[in-house]
Amino acid sequence: MDRSFLPPASSVTARAVELFGDSDFLSNVRVTLTAWALGLAIAVAIAVPLGLLLGSVPAVNTAVRAIVEFLRPIPSVALIPLAGLILGSGLNMEVPLIVYACCWPILFNTMYGLHDVDPLAKETLRSFGFNRMQVLIRVSLRSAAPFIATGVRLSASVALILAVGTEILSGFGDGLGMFIAQAGTVPEGTRDVLAGTVWAGCIGLIIDTVLVQAENRAFRWHLAQRSGAS
Repeated sequence: MDRSFLPPASSVTARAVELFGDSDFLSNVRVTLTAWALGLAIAVAIAVPLGLLLGSVPAVNTAVRAIVEFLRPIPSVALIPLAGLILGSGLNMEVPLIVYACCWPILFNTMYGLHDVDPLAKETLRSFGFNRMQVLIRVSLRSAAPFIATGVRLSASVALILAVGTEILSGFGDGLGMFIAQAGTVPEGTRDVLAGTVWAGCIGLIIDTVLVQAENRAFRWHLAQRSGAS
């Protein structure tokens, strides 16, 4: 094939390494990672307390279940044009979209984690006079923490995909996705497109590896419990 359409892997890898010394490119990567971090942090701050509320108070869960099930299937990518018109470009648009997409895995994993809590442990604390909030914090939240961590790890991947995808589809602003989009409009820019894609993949792999290692270290007791049960 014509190398201008499909450059060899050696050429793409060399270009990806070369971009490491490009300050403008690194600035675009920094913009994407900033949107990723802000969106994920806000999603955790919203989804974990909300998941604890919905998972521990059945009446509230029943009351809002229809709204949650209505909003949940709406793809975040479909909201990009509307968000661009209302919120503008840059972080003002990316962060709310990332928050919207990342809340769902964390929210439902938190609720599932609460349903998996040993009822005997909760009853034991209640028998010693602990109130509902103390039982929630001391037993339910700690037992659900591995599920919450899994939700955060899944959301981290979703956040990065959405950050890059939003920048590509929006057509304006800065970021790694914008670098890829602009490279695609330049003659013989396929090498830059693929090199930027390699960067996006490597960043996602690094983030996932770090979160997996942190999860394994923090919740060794949960892994041992699961392996013992199996």
